[in-house]
Amino acid sequence: MKRSVQLLILTAAFMIIAQTGCGRKTAEPVTKQSFYFDTVCSISVYDMEEMSEEKAGDAIEKAFELCSRYESLLSRTREDTDIYRINHAQGKAVECDPETVDVIRKGLDYSERSEGRFDITIGRVSDLWDFHSETPELPSGEELSEAVSTVNYRNVVIDGNTVTLKDPQTHLDLGGIAKGYIADKVGESLEADGVKSAIISLGGNIVCIGRKPEGREGKAFKVGIEKPYSSRSEIVGSVEAEDETVVTSGVYQRYFDRDGVRYHHILDAATGMPAQSDLVSVTLKAKKGRSADCDALATILLIMGEERAMQYLEELDGYEAFLITADGRNVSTKGMGFEAQ
Repeated sequence: MKRSVQLLILTAAFMIIAQTGCGRKTAEPVTKQSFYFDTVCSISVYDMEEMSEEKAGDAIEKAFELCSRYESLLSRTREDTDIYRINHAQGKAVECDPETVDVIRKGLDYSERSEGRFDITIGRVSDLWDFHSETPELPSGEELSEAVSTVNYRNVVIDGNTVTLKDPQTHLDLGGIAKGYIADKVGESLEADGVKSAIISLGGNIVCIGRKPEGREGKAFKVGIEKPYSSRSEIVGSVEAEDETVVTSGVYQRYFDRDGVRYHHILDAATGMPAQSDLVSVTLKAKKGRSADCDALATILLIMGEERAMQYLEELDGYEAFLITADGRNVSTKGMGFEAQ
């Protein structure tokens, strides 16, 4: 496990690109990593109101404690969480932490807005796929059909802080929005502790607080966008981010090949199979505090495909996007500021 974590740290979905300038040399940030939500989480603090290694370290540890708390609420595999209890309540109402309900509400909103393309009740389908196994198995048609029949975000009923699943067989899976929600909360925690410049990386979710303190006025951070199927070792280019979040959803992040067919982890709620689209990657950028929104939207846009995704983006306010198509084309909105490698 230790070696796996080390490798994951070296191959994070985003890369923060070093920048040099004519001003003073940037002080080394205080950086720590940990493992939550089945991914490596990294926080680097560059500047605080009273910057010291001890204070920065304390702020990071407090942020990681927050990650641990959210994992104890939102994981669908740990038996002590709100989500596990909801999924195994056999249709009975479950009293939950208010923040669990907050994440579920946000997930239901995007389930409805996407007309079910993104559906947080896809848990039974998710259970059929193991993209971490060395010998993954394909679910049978019968298994998929049965699991898909339980997927319907309208099965979720919220009353105050209680959550009920009208179909006892329905299972929640917040994997498409939880890390974004947590990244937003981690950012709030760091700023509350006086952090003025930092990078938060929770897998494919990046939050940039302030600017990189280089030179008199500093510079925006540069976030590298991974080249699909490059073993997370190459980037296609980068975007600048200052008090912004950058989130990527890509079919290459977890997948396996079987008999000449590639199966990836972004699943179609209607079929239970990997979603078919002409896109392999969607990266969204927005003001910090919108990481949860970007998390859900990136998945929705990827499932939609290029043409519908670009049309949908025109209806959104405050989001910029960079898309990579299956045939290798790069498509970007004007305000994304993408710089090719």
